[in-house]
Amino acid sequence: MRMFGSYGNRTGWLVLALLFLLILLPLAAVIIQVLLPGVFFGQWNVGDLSLLLEVFHRPLWLASMKNSLFLGIGTTIFATLLGGFLAVVRSRWDFQTARLLDFAVWILIITPSFILAQGWVMFAAADGLASNWLGWHWVSGFIFQPGGLVLVMALSKFPLAYLAIASALEWKVDRLGEAARLCGSSAWTAWRTIEFPLLLPAICSGAVLVFMDTIGDFGLPASIATVFRFPTLPYSIYSALYTSPIRFDMAGILSFYLVLFIVLAMTVQFFVMRKSRFDFLSSRAIRRKPQKPVRGGVLLTIFNVCFLLVVIGIPFGTNAFMSVSDTSGAASFTNLTLRHYATLFENAGALLDGLLHSLSIAATAGIVGLVIGFLVAYVLTYSSFTYRRMVDVMSLVSLAVPGVVLGIGYIFVWNQKWLEPLGLLLYGTPWILVLASVAGAIPIITRIIVGAMAKVPGQLLNAAQMQGASFGQRIQGILLPLIRGSLVSAGLAAFGSSVFDLASTSILYPPDFMTLPVFINKAFEDLKFAYAAAATLTGGGIVVVIIVVMEWLFKPKNMTSGREIS
Repeated sequence: MRMFGSYGNRTGWLVLALLFLLILLPLAAVIIQVLLPGVFFGQWNVGDLSLLLEVFHRPLWLASMKNSLFLGIGTTIFATLLGGFLAVVRSRWDFQTARLLDFAVWILIITPSFILAQGWVMFAAADGLASNWLGWHWVSGFIFQPGGLVLVMALSKFPLAYLAIASALEWKVDRLGEAARLCGSSAWTAWRTIEFPLLLPAICSGAVLVFMDTIGDFGLPASIATVFRFPTLPYSIYSALYTSPIRFDMAGILSFYLVLFIVLAMTVQFFVMRKSRFDFLSSRAIRRKPQKPVRGGVLLTIFNVCFLLVVIGIPFGTNAFMSVSDTSGAASFTNLTLRHYATLFENAGALLDGLLHSLSIAATAGIVGLVIGFLVAYVLTYSSFTYRRMVDVMSLVSLAVPGVVLGIGYIFVWNQKWLEPLGLLLYGTPWILVLASVAGAIPIITRIIVGAMAKVPGQLLNAAQMQGASFGQRIQGILLPLIRGSLVSAGLAAFGSSVFDLASTSILYPPDFMTLPVFINKAFEDLKFAYAAAATLTGGGIVVVIIVVMEWLFKPKNMTSGREIS
């Protein structure tokens, strides 16, 4: 009874129940639908598990699985190599435009994949920017084939590997390398046999992140499908729900394999690192400071500029250029026009409705997610809850599980007749979009707040409790003021990611309830490339302005110093 009576444990059980409802239950529903097909629609049938093997006999299912694996494995290899190379270069040398690389990495991470993919499609299409304006007719054939798609995806996903490996290179420990050099090893041998193996955890983490994000990506297949047939598991799951009749069996089976591949990737990472030790930091470790290159500084700068022109210039520059380009005219600057923006504002009702719907969903999800994420972070940081590890794992599950899979699970869970008398039949209402957005935002919010709470000593809360402060007073009077800036950052990050969530909204949005990403994607599917680009820049610009204003209004102007905290 004492365990249940403590604030930390009561909060822990509340958090566990919320995470189960938002994340674990929908994911379990997908698996249950495979084992007991029709159970969520009043039919108690034992599933024919041989249907799991049908994926090897049905052409579309098999092609989707092969394409997803090819795209996932190929992107993981190239993105990890590219991210690792850039992280090593960035950690060793300080060259001009180096900070632009850091900025580009974060831009690529926060930008929705379907916007990046649409930029590449408009650049490389047969009548796109590369062909019409630059005369590069070979680009279309090079990009729109499996190897080209791997390249595009790798140029979009490498920041995940870059950040993981760059974090591991933050500290400089020379004693091991110096010992190897004293024993006669060359610089290359010391790096290959000592430094590189010690980076293995970061490399594995980065590779797994790239694989999970790639194999579950819905944005690129949705954009590529307009000009090139390349079915993947997420897109085929989406298609199964928008065929007549709806193919829940197909969606369930493909979702099962998608989750299986992600679990296998995480298992491989655990197996690789389970018997090795990588704790090499000591009191002699110092923070690594990039040095000015003695030779080759100009070459590094030129390489970085060219690289940024490709990874940032093509997707973003193409969207901007196409939005003011008369695609029906010749390749001439005299054909630049604002008619696409004029058309957009003439039909502003559809865009405005989609934008307002997305903003309202994102704002609600940001507030609800912030409350839940704060409770999760409190349990992970300050409580002695018995199942704290389970809370940590569950709070990260939605980061690994693709949005289309969670969307399928939400249909199964919240489309039950017995929920209607209770007023909880959420399928077909905007509230199901809010729940899905909250589930997707929890990992982002939790990680940001946990990092902030880690800097606030638990003794401060304990001292206040000894003085008679209640749980609410300790939170309101001590913890919230000290992490206010991080709370604002977490809420805005969740808000921004929810506005452009294409995967779950494409599956769950109610009839006559358009959202911004669905509006943009539908215009793109109708081959209205320039119109879609104008909508992307207009809607995205409004969202960015809102985020900047909200940050200016709510972030503390004068942060409390470390001396005052202590």
